[in-house]
Amino acid sequence: MSHIEGTFVGSGGFNLYYQAWHPDKEIKAIIAIVHGLGGHSGLFTNAVQDLVSQNYAAYAFDLRGHGRSPGQRGHINSWAEFREDLHTFLIRIQEQAPTCAFFLWGHSLGATIALDFALRFPESLQGLILTAPALGKVKVPPLKVVLGRMLSRVYPRFTLKVGIKQGTSSRDPQVIAANAQDPLRHEYGTARLATEFFTTERWVAKHASTLEVPLLILHGSKDKVAPPEGSLAFFQQVTFVDKERYLYQGDYHDLHQDINYNVMLTDLENWLEKHLEKVTSRVSQCQIKTPSLQSSPLKIELRSQESASTIQIGYSDL
Repeated sequence: MSHIEGTFVGSGGFNLYYQAWHPDKEIKAIIAIVHGLGGHSGLFTNAVQDLVSQNYAAYAFDLRGHGRSPGQRGHINSWAEFREDLHTFLIRIQEQAPTCAFFLWGHSLGATIALDFALRFPESLQGLILTAPALGKVKVPPLKVVLGRMLSRVYPRFTLKVGIKQGTSSRDPQVIAANAQDPLRHEYGTARLATEFFTTERWVAKHASTLEVPLLILHGSKDKVAPPEGSLAFFQQVTFVDKERYLYQGDYHDLHQDINYNVMLTDLENWLEKHLEKVTSRVSQCQIKTPSLQSSPLKIELRSQESASTIQIGYSDL
């Protein structure tokens, strides 16, 4: 396995940190991972090692305000920044691997980011994977939600701890201890991030029936951060036939770091294999031109939140 690190230029000229892991043998497909609030790209070791051993290439980046990427911790000016950063990341990967099947995996907040993207750009993906998606009622104290909405307009950078208790993400004592000591993790969200998230979550729920990407949802029954009822409600609204949802009894929020993560990964890999069979006639042998991503600014086409119309935005203008 080879490990690559670098940066790419995201929205507003931010140099965002990313990692990639390539198998030594022929690559089956590419999986791009989007982490959750307070997390970073290095928290998927179990999954990455397993996927690479099955000859998948994995890419992940640190969201702005997270991990090794710049920006105030847990802050965005608008949700479009998340969307543009992800869009640029995926374009950069696909520039280097135009013949590869491409799957997007979002976890928690990252699942909402990935879902928002997939609803707007379904043609760029062969499949969408959501683990513990932050949909519906997210377990943030109500007082903090109300306070965030009030402050978003007058003091958007006002920061609060999100109030997620230690030990609610995994049952593995080693994972809990490592997370508590991880300097790249944080527990913060700004007022603007909160309001942008809830606005996007409502938009995503409203447009569930328009999703046109093969969908896999994986959720723990004991998830106290993003309760599984939210993903079930969304799943039931999706009319696209190719959809699957698995509920893991007793599992916590971070399925990929819980004590029986191998069960979830087996289901994930089986789903990937099944969907690779469906795209082999349309996607040729996967070849990656260069292991690193270009870092120059990029102009991309964006769809606005309120309509399907498109606008051209140059990052140098943001």
